[in-house]
Amino acid sequence: MLSRRHAGFTLVEMVVAIAIVAMLLMMGAPSFATWYQNLQIRGAADSVQNGIALARAQAVQRNAPVSFQLVNSLDNSCALLSTGTATRASNWVVSMDPAAGSCAAATNETMTDTTPAPHMIQKRAGSDGSSNATLTVTGASLMTFNGLGRLTTTATTIDVTNPTGGACQSASGPMRCLRVTVSAAGQVRLCDPKFTAATDPQGC
Repeated sequence: MLSRRHAGFTLVEMVVAIAIVAMLLMMGAPSFATWYQNLQIRGAADSVQNGIALARAQAVQRNAPVSFQLVNSLDNSCALLSTGTATRASNWVVSMDPAAGSCAAATNETMTDTTPAPHMIQKRAGSDGSSNATLTVTGASLMTFNGLGRLTTTATTIDVTNPTGGACQSASGPMRCLRVTVSAAGQVRLCDPKFTAATDPQGC
């Protein structure tokens, strides 16, 4: 009588399979690291764009000035980011008053004029998924919109990079750096400085 053979992996087959998986993981690790660092740039850029759009929408809705402010922290020692200097901080607040020195105030989107200053509407910490992102502000770190959705402060450009992950693609590096632009008319746009707007719709 023939005995039935038990199906399964031998020890040699298991070792070979593990070695192949390990090699594939080692080959994919650099690509995953680049993807992760690029994801931080995208997260910070999207966050800033959404925050600016929120400030503009709230100004129109309330028919009152509302400001978007880039700050170095969200505690009561917060200060506006310096313009023209690369800073690893993508914290922001949207409020009806200057929030510097009082960023720890509670948020309340249904506030009225009788709510104590700084009338904080919303805020976001840069450590939420984009701690390596670096911002360089050209223009103003505090952007105020009026009831018509127009800027009452200067037009602004915010470059989002990630030196931890490497140089930008425009400088032959691996990082897909992004730029947020805010026009005097209040239009907010996210673009890629690697391309020019004249030749590519995603360009700056």
